[in-house]
Amino acid sequence: MAQINKNFEKLPGSYLFAEIARRTAAYQEANPDASLIKLGIGDVTQPLVPAVIEAMHEAVDEQGVAETLKGYGPYEGYDFLREAIRDHDYRARGVDIALDEIFISDGAKSDCGNIGDIFAKDNKIAVCDPVYPVYVDSNAMEGRAGEYDVDAEAWTNIHYMPTTAENGFFPAIPDIHVDIIYLCSPNNPTGTVLDRDQLRAWVDYANDNDAVIMFDAAYERFITEDDIPHSIFEIEGAKSCAIEFRSFSKTAGFTGMRCGYTVIPHDLVRQGQSLNEMWLRRQSTKFNGASYIIQKGASAIYTSEGKRQIEETIRFYLENARIIKDGLEKCGLQVFGAVNSPYVWCKTPEGIGSWEFFNRLLEEANVITTPGAGFGPAGEGYIRLTGFGERPATKEAVSRIRRMLS
Repeated sequence: MAQINKNFEKLPGSYLFAEIARRTAAYQEANPDASLIKLGIGDVTQPLVPAVIEAMHEAVDEQGVAETLKGYGPYEGYDFLREAIRDHDYRARGVDIALDEIFISDGAKSDCGNIGDIFAKDNKIAVCDPVYPVYVDSNAMEGRAGEYDVDAEAWTNIHYMPTTAENGFFPAIPDIHVDIIYLCSPNNPTGTVLDRDQLRAWVDYANDNDAVIMFDAAYERFITEDDIPHSIFEIEGAKSCAIEFRSFSKTAGFTGMRCGYTVIPHDLVRQGQSLNEMWLRRQSTKFNGASYIIQKGASAIYTSEGKRQIEETIRFYLENARIIKDGLEKCGLQVFGAVNSPYVWCKTPEGIGSWEFFNRLLEEANVITTPGAGFGPAGEGYIRLTGFGERPATKEAVSRIRRMLS
């Protein structure tokens, strides 16, 4: 008999966003005339910028000519994209990253989930709480999270680090030994950021304890404040303890195109093994590389015109987030984010539970959000809203919520 991975039986319910989709579909079926506005899943609504479209059209034409046809590409990505990343995302910020430390993929979510392949099952995991579900669920699927405690709504082998308004959204350095640390800045879901001193404390801890930091910088292009690091490698010592994940999904509208990248420095060595070489071995075995056409499109955002165009889109989403934040604050709600992030993190009124408030917003305002409890125990009592909607829909959603609460 074929044996299954029993760790899947431990997973509670369905994936967060799948559950939101299920509840939304059930409500829509029962209320077919309801006009729903989606401020839940962070999917983009603005079209790909012209520079990207032009580059992909050019790549398609190349695929129709024998002399320029591209078959299997390099496992780690084409040099033209990696060079653009190295020069614009790192060297321009004073960070020296080598070309072969950059790995192109089909998105940060895939890499965040797959990176566990190069680590042993008995590592102790630490995550911010609330947290992007993929960090926790992927470790649970591999048996690294222990058992799920239904009462605590937490995994026994995961160290949860509350990242809340009470501690300034800075997860405390653990007083126990942990091996793998997941940090996200700008944070998904709270929309808050870590400053240089806060990141330096984590880098020092990781180096002192031979731990590895998984640093998710998927939203770094939304950072507006000058003193906030865009990369953990801006912190001295990070190359010997950190892996960085980035994505083109939200910054360039690639949610449907799928492209991102991971940076693993050569200095990152554990138990005598280069994690850079291990990841290349993993990728060359399990991954055939991101599409040439998509990589051509991604490279276009680094041109002068491409940069200008995506900055316009990013400003559009940030303005949406500001509209949501201002509107909810006028209702007397406590709201965070929206400054360096397209996400708005809102405390529910009068101690209402996250899922209860989600249901109220869905049924009474016809607005879809994301319940904070889905991001971890410390997310209870919050909801997340996104600035990725259309402008008229965003304004209408805020008006509906204000009417509901009044």
